[in-house]
Amino acid sequence: MNKPLLLSLAAVALLGTNLNAQTMYERFEAMEKEMTKLKQEIATLKSVKSVKSTKKVDEEAEDDAEDDEAVASEDKGEKATTVAASSKDEEEEGGEEIASNEDRLFELEEAVSELNRNTTGSHLKFQVDYRFAVENMDYEMADGSKAKNDAFMTNRLWIDMGYKATNNLSFIGQLAYNKAFGQRSGASDPTSASLEAFDWIANENAYDDAIRVRTAYFLWQDTQFMGLDMPWTFSVGRRPSANGQLVNLRDDDTASSPLGHAINVEFDGASSQFTLNKTTGTSIKLCLGRGMSNAAPKFTSTPYTDVANANGGNSNIDIAGLIFTPYDDKQYKLSSMYYYADNLIDAANPMDYTAGFDTVGGMHSGTVYASAKGIGKNLGAFLDDTTVFASFAFSKTDPKDGAPQGMLGETQSKTGTSFWVGTQFPSLISEDGKWGVEYNHGSKYWRSMTYGEDTNIGSKLAARGDAYEAYFTEYLVDDILSMQLRYTYIDYKYSGSNGFFGDNTGTPMTMDQAVANSMGGMVVDKAQDIRLYIRYRY
Repeated sequence: MNKPLLLSLAAVALLGTNLNAQTMYERFEAMEKEMTKLKQEIATLKSVKSVKSTKKVDEEAEDDAEDDEAVASEDKGEKATTVAASSKDEEEEGGEEIASNEDRLFELEEAVSELNRNTTGSHLKFQVDYRFAVENMDYEMADGSKAKNDAFMTNRLWIDMGYKATNNLSFIGQLAYNKAFGQRSGASDPTSASLEAFDWIANENAYDDAIRVRTAYFLWQDTQFMGLDMPWTFSVGRRPSANGQLVNLRDDDTASSPLGHAINVEFDGASSQFTLNKTTGTSIKLCLGRGMSNAAPKFTSTPYTDVANANGGNSNIDIAGLIFTPYDDKQYKLSSMYYYADNLIDAANPMDYTAGFDTVGGMHSGTVYASAKGIGKNLGAFLDDTTVFASFAFSKTDPKDGAPQGMLGETQSKTGTSFWVGTQFPSLISEDGKWGVEYNHGSKYWRSMTYGEDTNIGSKLAARGDAYEAYFTEYLVDDILSMQLRYTYIDYKYSGSNGFFGDNTGTPMTMDQAVANSMGGMVVDKAQDIRLYIRYRY
C-alpha cells in the first residue's frame, strides 16, 4: 500500500478513539497535525501531477517531431517504428501513474474534508462527558432510627472546552449540569436547601437544571523563566480544584492539582508552578484563592462595599497554599501540600442556613503522600499495572479572637489527623478495566475541605471515623462508554464530619453524646452507598 494512502487511513482512524490522547486538546491537536500533513501531501501531489503533465506534453511534441523525421527518411524506417513503440509504452506507463496519483489525491482530500467536519472549523474545541447514575443509600442514625433512598437517580453533564492559541497560551473551561431525575420533594427545606448553590459545591450537587461554569481559566506555559532553564506555568480563573490527586483514581478522571485528601472544592484563584529539576520531576506550585468575597449586592446604595463593616457580614475567605513535589518519575511519586485558610465560617443558625454565617477563624492544613504506578518492574502484567498509595494529612484550627463562637467546639487550637491507603489494579474479568479498594480514618478534630467529593452520602475523606470503599470500573466501548459499580461504607465515631468550622456545625460528639443532647435523630452513625453509573465521554 502506498504511504500517502496509509496517511489517509491514519487520518480516518484519528476521527475515532485515540487511547493515547488523554485530553480533549490532545485529541484535536493530533487531528490538526495530521490535517497539516495531509494538506502538505496534497500540495506535493498536485505539484508532481503538474510537472508530469508538462513533461508528458514536451515528450509528446518531441516524439511527434522524431516520427515526422522518421517518415521522411526512408532508410530509417526501422528506427521510426522502434521510437513510436517506445513512446506508446511510456505514455501508457505515465497515464497509469497519473491515474494512481489522482486516486491518492482524491483519498487525501476526502480525509482532510472529514477532519475539517470533525474540528468544525472552530478554534474552540468541545468534548462531552455525560453520566447517568443510580444509587441505593442507607443511613443509621445515632438513636438507631433509619433513613434510606432505594434508587436515587441523577444526570451529570460536563462540557469541556479549550483551545491552545499559541505554544504558550491556552484557554480551558468546563460547563456543568448535575440534577436528580424529576422534581425533588424536599428541595424547599430551608435548613439545607440554600447550601446546594453554595459556591464551593454548586456543580458537585444534584441541584437544579441550570448549566453553570465549573472551570474557566487561561494557562501560560513556558520552558524558561527569566532566562533560566526552568519550565513554569501561570493561570488565573475558576480553578480545576475538584477530583484532585489520588481521588481521581476511583473517579476515573485526570487529576487536578490539589491533593484530594485535604481539598476537593471549587474556588476562584491563581496558581504558578515551577519545575526545579526535570530529571527527578521536582516541582513547586504556589496557589492563591478566594472562597468568599466581602461585598454587598449590586443593587444597594453602595454596591460591592465592605459588608462586614456596613451590616455585620463576613470577611473575605482567602486561602494560600504550596504544593511541593520532591520526586516524580511517572512511576514513583512523593508529593506534599500545605495551605492556610483565613476567615472561615460556620452557620449562624444550624436549623436555618438562610440565616447566614459567622466568621470563626482560620485553619492550617498539611498533606503528604507516596504512590507507585506499578509495583517494581517486569514482575508481570498484573503487578506492573497496579497502583498503590498512602497519604497522611493534618488540620489545625486557629480560632478568631472575639468571635461569637469557637472552632470545632473549642476556643483553643485543636489538631486533627487522617490517613488514607488504597490500591487500584487491573480488572480480573476484562483487559482494560480497573478495580480498586480504599480505606481512610479521621480523628476527633480532623477537618478537610472536601465538600465537593463525588460521594452523595457525604465526603468519605472528611470522616471522623472509618471509611471503606471498593469499586469496579469497566469499559464497554473503547474508552468512550464505561460503567462503574462502587460501594462506600462510613462508620462515624464523631459527629460534624461534613459541617463547617465553628461550634454550631463542626463540634465533634460521640453517638452517645448526640443522643444525650436530644440530637440522636439528626446525627448519622453509619452510612452506605451502592452506586452504578454508565458514562459516555467523547
